[in-house]
Amino acid sequence: MNTEDTSPAAAITRWKFEASRRYQHILDKSTPHVSQRWLGCLVVALVYVLRVYIVQGFYVVSYGLGIYILNLLIGFLSPQVDPEILDADNGPSLPTSGSDEFRPFVRRLPEFKFWYSITKAFCIAFVMTFFSAFDVPVFWPILLFYWVVLFTLTMRRQIAHMIKYKYVPFSFGKQRYDRKRASAESTSLSDN
Repeated sequence: MNTEDTSPAAAITRWKFEASRRYQHILDKSTPHVSQRWLGCLVVALVYVLRVYIVQGFYVVSYGLGIYILNLLIGFLSPQVDPEILDADNGPSLPTSGSDEFRPFVRRLPEFKFWYSITKAFCIAFVMTFFSAFDVPVFWPILLFYWVVLFTLTMRRQIAHMIKYKYVPFSFGKQRYDRKRASAESTSLSDN
């Protein structure tokens, strides 16, 4: 028997690998359950908000969390390839008329990574509320006002970008193809 296999370091490495493999398996299984994942994220966010409200502190942590979420939101609303950069290169751009080739909207930050990053950020911020070193005394209305101004300016710029390059990052109202409808149509076509 090899002495490396029975060493404590090897046992810890095997345990870490097994734990990460199980964690990844749980994440993979949760991928198709979008509404349940976001509901869980909302619960985590409410627990964090309740903790901050009860403790009456950690406003700098909350401000940092808000800035991080705003950054994630911009990535979620932005296309993977920025049309502004493509215009500078005179390369292909997003379709602007009905005769242009259809290209689906591909996000810079996919929905799953957006959800995962937000949930992880709320969990980390929640843990930070148990350490007094992160409770910096500040006048929180100023931080809230600054964050609202930053959010408004950033969203105005993002919406102007969306209007200028004519893209919509949401799929509400777009046609969806279900298996039931597709199989019913193929059956009716084969009957004719």
